[in-house]
Amino acid sequence: MIDDIFKKPEHVAVIMDGNGRWAKRRGLPRVFGHREGAKAVERTLKIAVELDIKWLSVFAFSTENWKRPKEEVDAIMSLLVEYINTKVPELVRDNIRLRFMGRRDGLPEMIRESMDEGEKATEHCSGLNFVVAINYSGKAEIVDAVNKILRSGVDEISENTFKSYLYIPEMPEPDLLIRTSGEKRISNFMLWQLAYTELYFTETLWPDFDEEEFLKAVYFYQSRERRFGKVPG
Repeated sequence: MIDDIFKKPEHVAVIMDGNGRWAKRRGLPRVFGHREGAKAVERTLKIAVELDIKWLSVFAFSTENWKRPKEEVDAIMSLLVEYINTKVPELVRDNIRLRFMGRRDGLPEMIRESMDEGEKATEHCSGLNFVVAINYSGKAEIVDAVNKILRSGVDEISENTFKSYLYIPEMPEPDLLIRTSGEKRISNFMLWQLAYTELYFTETLWPDFDEEEFLKAVYFYQSRERRFGKVPG
């Protein structure tokens, strides 16, 4: 376990990649990979709570993912509703606040209702903030923020002002981004927020991601000297 004397990331972001490949290697439909991926989310939440990490954000469904086969999209949406309906009491028990970010108006009403119910049921929780990005795009978030600013009548903005128009303004920028499955790109995730984030890539497919893999990523983060443009110490 991570020793308290060492630095820990306040916010860990995860691009959960490899569910489909995990299923394909086993000769199973892709939906089985997504279901196993949901179990990996539970494992990751558990270790994040144990490490006293304050924010954990996961990229669950991008605006580009609508291009996938309808059967797979429907399965992902059903899994989300199932997760909210069955896991929220556990989130409340563990003092985890569930939050969502993305374009909600592009989602089916049933999904939006479940999201609202999950957020309302956990809004009093003061431990880990668990952010699920669904129907999300980093470019779309920036465009939506600009449109909000234009409608507000603000003539001049600073970085702090711009941040206040993002989907979750109070969310700190990620300290560490983890991407599984060997891909080495950020795929339109949190384009504004990842400016100084440490990037960790692993060949492990998301359904196989476990406590050991999470700790490897955190140890990697601890090895980094975060200078934010300053001269090395």
